[in-house]
Amino acid sequence: MGFLIKLKGKELKDIELYLDVAVDNIIEGKLIAFPTDSVYGIGGDPLNIEVIERIFEIKFRDRKKGLLLLVADYEEAAKIAQFNIMANKLVRHYWPGQLTLILNRSESCIIPEELSAFQNTLGIRVPENEIILSILERLKARGRFGGIIGTSANYSGEPPSISGDEVARKFLSPIDFIIDGGKSKSKMSTTIVDCTSQEPKFLRIGAISDEEVLEVLKKSEN
Repeated sequence: MGFLIKLKGKELKDIELYLDVAVDNIIEGKLIAFPTDSVYGIGGDPLNIEVIERIFEIKFRDRKKGLLLLVADYEEAAKIAQFNIMANKLVRHYWPGQLTLILNRSESCIIPEELSAFQNTLGIRVPENEIILSILERLKARGRFGGIIGTSANYSGEPPSISGDEVARKFLSPIDFIIDGGKSKSKMSTTIVDCTSQEPKFLRIGAISDEEVLEVLKKSEN
């Protein structure tokens, strides 16, 4: 049976115990649900094959479609992915934020290939939401990889969840620890840009428009 904790309206300093419990759950191979910059997410240890398999199963997700990662900062992302000039420009402007980048794996990447559907790429983002970002930073501080799987809290093909209560109604038993930070400010998912070639490829338009991304890249050329 999952555990739901309501943290809406509370400051970060007042919920440190719960953040540590969330980190404990991740390290123990359990699943957590959490607020992000947009909709709610489901996550767990991306180095744990059983966790990866469990997320695919509870979402009824096609295993040909990889899962995205949330990381604490650029330093953690650089451990697992290759950043070209374009990706670095977007990182400087949008991270932490609502832009997910598709990047080639680094040669020393420790993320199991099952997570990315055996592709040579990873989808990565540094989130802005202080709850999940603090959890990622605490993982890193404990000497763990400062990242978790960060997929939307919904069954594949259905609308994403926008509150902890909604996640609980859908997934209470499969999810071990649900953090309810109140309703999402936005129902829009993050924008996803493939940065593995010389030109950006937009895989999903969400909170950030393609025009805005292209304008940022254009300005940074000057």
